Amino acid sequence: MKKIYVLDTNVLLHDPLSMFSFEDNEVIIPSVVLEEIDSKKRLADEIGRNARFVSRELDRIRANGHLHNGVVLENAGVLKVEMNHRHYVRVQELFGEMTNDNRILAVALNYYLEEQEAQEPRPVIIVSKDVLVRVKADVLGITAQDYLTDRIASDTEQYIGQLTLHVHPSVIDEFYNHRFLGVNQLRLNTKLLPNEFIILRDEMGTSKSALLKVSADGQRLDPLHLSNESVWGITARNAQQRMALELLLNDDIPLVSLTGRAGTGKTLLTLAAGLMKVEDEHKYKKLLIARPVVPMGKDIGYLPGEKDEKLRPWMQPIYDNLEFLFDTKKSGDLDKILMGLGSIQVEALTYIRGRSIPGQFIIIDEAQNLSKHEVKTIVSRVGENSKIVLLGDPEQIDHPYLDAQSNGLTYLVERFKEEGVSGHVTLEKGERSRLAQLATELL
Repeated sequence: MKKIYVLDTNVLLHDPLSMFSFEDNEVIIPSVVLEEIDSKKRLADEIGRNARFVSRELDRIRANGHLHNGVVLENAGVLKVEMNHRHYVRVQELFGEMTNDNRILAVALNYYLEEQEAQEPRPVIIVSKDVLVRVKADVLGITAQDYLTDRIASDTEQYIGQLTLHVHPSVIDEFYNHRFLGVNQLRLNTKLLPNEFIILRDEMGTSKSALLKVSADGQRLDPLHLSNESVWGITARNAQQRMALELLLNDDIPLVSLTGRAGTGKTLLTLAAGLMKVEDEHKYKKLLIARPVVPMGKDIGYLPGEKDEKLRPWMQPIYDNLEFLFDTKKSGDLDKILMGLGSIQVEALTYIRGRSIPGQFIIIDEAQNLSKHEVKTIVSRVGENSKIVLLGDPEQIDHPYLDAQSNGLTYLVERFKEEGVSGHVTLEKGERSRLAQLATELL
């Protein structure tokens, strides 16, 4: 049975192609949604870009018929702009002030009541990324859903970059004797992905084990090149950190993603590897570090000073790690070091759009606050002989319309997991301090 979907503004601003994602069902856009989109189209950020895209798409569809009557889409669905809010009085009685959200609910309620009088009533579903809109819809008796089409995978299905296999001890002995294993020697039912890390454990229960990495072509398992050597004074404290350094220091893997909770060492390991590649090995000309300017909690507003002074509060977590790596003692010492080196640049992501970045080691911190489009924009900036590393914790998202399954970092990990040019590791063990680890687990 065909359904009626009523779209909230935030769905269209989150994914401007969402109107085409409901197959052959009827998609309703309340007129108040058009007003909200119109108010956003002058913004310079991604929301403004999406608002302008939706406007252009609606204008293109309008050429095929009157939107208030409904226009048949290429997927056999129908798109309609609805002007009728006649049941807003009932919504207002329940929720007070007639806000835009309540007007959208009134449209959904109008359709729901009309369908209840039909001989074969169609389900009416309001689609919104606003939790409270979905709660209000439930109060009105209307089915409500989050927009899930753009989600990549569930929590249990997300790629973590490593796999533990329990094998016969002879397989582990074979690896240590020949320093590699053919994938077919493991006789697995599952496919191993390029640059995936494999932990072999003795199925007999002994402590015998081995840590390997799948080759870029996915045909063999090789030992890690890096043992426990120090990288700019930083030594891996657990197996996952060793995996991360293996990817970070491999020049044949130009795209690396590291996820994990706060305190797992993502940023510190990456900065140490970047400094080694730029300052010691001179593999790259510059170390470029950037992060999105998304506040946690209430925004502190405009900041005084030049660009570097304005960026300093947002980039302070980066500077904290650099101060640790350079072992600075006094305030201002780090600025002198960075000025003397000239090869380390700290930027806001705002300034990356439109650039081509060749020959650089690029670090994108807090990438979980990026959308799919923003991640595409950033990675497509990478030029020849560059390496880009994206870091983040998908569980700590400050963006209003993103979650652990729909953010740009998770999207990138899932889309690139079968490509030999990329590698990923999810770090799980906190190494900042025992207190920080307990806070992450308990709070």
